[in-house]
Amino acid sequence: MLQRLTTFSVTALSISVLSTFTMMGCATSANSPEEDVQIVAQSPSAQVTAMQTSATENQAFVELLATIWSYEQGEGDSVQEKLAELPDISPAYKAQRAAQFKAYLDQVKAFPDSTLSIQEQISKTMQIYRLQNYVDEYQYQEYLVPITSEYGFHSSMLNLAYRFDFSQLSEYQRYIDTMRLIPDNFAQQIAYMRQGMAIGKVQPKVVMQGFEESVAAIITTEPQDSQFFQPFKNLQQNFPNADPAILESILSDAKKVIKEDVNNAYQAFYDFLVNAYIPQAKTDIAAKTWPNGAAFYNNRIKHYTTLDLSAEEIHNIGLQEVARIRGDMQKVLNTLDYKGSINEFIDFLRTDPQFYADSPEALLKHAMYLSKRIDALLPKLFKNLPRTPYGVAPVPDSIAPKYTTGRYISPRNDTEPGYYWVNTYALDKRPLYALPALTLHEAVPGHHLQISLAKEMQDLPKVRQNTYISAFGEGWGLYSEYLGKEVGFYETPYDEFGALSYEMWRACRLVVDTGMHMFGWTRQQAVDYMLENTALSEHNVNTEIDRYISWPGQALSYKLGEIKIKELRQKAETELGEDFNIREFHHAILEYGSVPLAVLEVNIERFIEQKKKR
Repeated sequence: MLQRLTTFSVTALSISVLSTFTMMGCATSANSPEEDVQIVAQSPSAQVTAMQTSATENQAFVELLATIWSYEQGEGDSVQEKLAELPDISPAYKAQRAAQFKAYLDQVKAFPDSTLSIQEQISKTMQIYRLQNYVDEYQYQEYLVPITSEYGFHSSMLNLAYRFDFSQLSEYQRYIDTMRLIPDNFAQQIAYMRQGMAIGKVQPKVVMQGFEESVAAIITTEPQDSQFFQPFKNLQQNFPNADPAILESILSDAKKVIKEDVNNAYQAFYDFLVNAYIPQAKTDIAAKTWPNGAAFYNNRIKHYTTLDLSAEEIHNIGLQEVARIRGDMQKVLNTLDYKGSINEFIDFLRTDPQFYADSPEALLKHAMYLSKRIDALLPKLFKNLPRTPYGVAPVPDSIAPKYTTGRYISPRNDTEPGYYWVNTYALDKRPLYALPALTLHEAVPGHHLQISLAKEMQDLPKVRQNTYISAFGEGWGLYSEYLGKEVGFYETPYDEFGALSYEMWRACRLVVDTGMHMFGWTRQQAVDYMLENTALSEHNVNTEIDRYISWPGQALSYKLGEIKIKELRQKAETELGEDFNIREFHHAILEYGSVPLAVLEVNIERFIEQKKKR
């Protein structure tokens, strides 16, 4: 039996960073006599020298972050590399990038915290976090497994067209030229997967069943039916004054490239999956059975949660949360005067047609309605709202069968909105009572609001605007579901139960993810545990379990992040009493962008102290 834990605490990613933040957050506390004497005795020239040194250090730090970002984005690449548009994924280039990221990591760590402002210290921590992950991913050879149960390089390639500005006719030819590179890109990815097969670093066979269909769905008999042809469909209407012969040549080239290069690349990947990869995939499901697997899983725990917690500690926190939430579920049943058990009620929710939409359009319309309802309630909770809009759209058909129930998709450029994706596949597995909580999590006040506000902080370095810390972002998403209850968003007891089921879903993740990857749980054991404790449909449970198996550790971030945010809110409410303001608290949570939980804790402690002084 695993020992139960009653509490857990956040440990800083860097003790020096945390201690510096704490000291600066309590800047008005009295210095010791020795410190006072030292400061007063400092000569004017020494003070000027210190200020100049700090300013020089700060400028060098800012320039280093800009250099790193430029390198990440390939802004130093040659003209030929820029024209190619597809990244270099060769072994030599991967090794070169990993070495450069390690060198940058050492440079960033060398900056003394004492020379940096609070914002710069956070930027330092964020840059270290991002660089360390690049180094770790290379060390643990994650590139040998470039697919999960629901996604992969083949599906991400469908976004290729978004890299081009099709308001210019020349961009169509560049797009065609880039599509010609897809076969070589896929061949290298397959080579990595074969390398993984040779050392036992492959996905489990059970999560690969049916995966090949997501590849087959992209291959079309007629090129004009391909998703890659989409930008060409309005070519002639968009350029009515262009030479018809040029337009016809572009269309002919596009069809030829899709038929001969794109389709053949996808067919080769399909054949590889069916004939080699899936038959030889591993039979167990645990990440710890990969080469250096236990160390890899512990590394992913640290990356996704930003906490110094063991798999055992996380497993036990999950067990505690599951027990607590079942108690809250029973309270909802009591309000309905339901005489059966929680599990009988869950079976009723899963099988009664009243809880399901009768068409994809009806499900999307309900999601849109809920999105507009919560939009109107946001001013009650927030001082600042993002300028970037969002839309509601279905999960693409090619990936929907094995895809999660919903997801937020960030804007690809400044001319695009964000999107709240809703899965309309298998409507009898998409309950309406769960849609309010899903909307709060994926759209607003969850991912769209948090990510958009971070991207709109133009005074922050790019690493701060564009780094997503899962524990913060997913913790915020789950906390956003909790906010629905406070503003009366859940209109029926069924909606409330749906929200509790979603919270239970995230609590169960702590148990099943660690259980499967570190403690010998079988897939069926994990499925049964989720079916026993959540109102998710059996289809959803199976796709979710496969996701956790194929993406080790990521699912741990949601509940642990939410626990920390609620813990900090309770601290602020207790210490500030009547002076606590929910809009100000949320501003304090979000004002520095996505940050590790240790940094968030110090930020809120500083907010509390500053509020007390007013």
